[in-house]
Amino acid sequence: MRGVQAAPGAPLSAAARIRRRRIGILIGVAAFVLAADAITKAIVVVHLRQAEPVHLLGDVLMLDLLRNPGAAFSVGTGNTIVFTAIAVIVVVAIIRTARNLRSLGWAVTLGLLLGGALGNLSDRIFRAPGLFRGDVVDWIELTRYWPVFNLADSAIVCGGILTVLLAMLGYHLDGTHGERHAPVAPSDAPASAASDPDSAAAPDSAPAPAPADEADVER
Repeated sequence: MRGVQAAPGAPLSAAARIRRRRIGILIGVAAFVLAADAITKAIVVVHLRQAEPVHLLGDVLMLDLLRNPGAAFSVGTGNTIVFTAIAVIVVVAIIRTARNLRSLGWAVTLGLLLGGALGNLSDRIFRAPGLFRGDVVDWIELTRYWPVFNLADSAIVCGGILTVLLAMLGYHLDGTHGERHAPVAPSDAPASAASDPDSAAAPDSAPAPAPADEADVER
């Protein structure tokens, strides 16, 4: 029954244990992404200079420091405040969604999205030029034809791809799989009456209607 909680010390149900494990995986993945993103950005800021890329594999893979006021992959560089607000909304939405989480795949997916969003959001909050207007540190460049990005961007993209795949394959947040069908409302009439046409007839014991008098017929 809703609103009734288990007494302190009472064992959790199987569903509650699964949900706690999945939320733990989500938090673990998000924390790993956030830590990896923050550490690599700190190293890059110390050892790289803007406009001086380090070529690891010729022009295919480079380390190139770029401070990005826009969204992932340097999109929308003039809307820093807008993307900050969007990142906050995404974080809140993921936290609220986690209340119904039972799926391992969705736990990893939401962890990637949450960690990536928090990684870039932390730059917006704590980096120059100001609170909620900070530039995101990007440093990974694949060829000259692909925008510079960071680990948080990669986690967001991987999470987005997994979201599409899980949805296409029919995996749901609550751990179920396959198409969901709306419950069929029970019929008012008994099932036997619907299957047996003779059941709709009046019972033999029902009294026959009284004959109407002539005055009623004429009305």
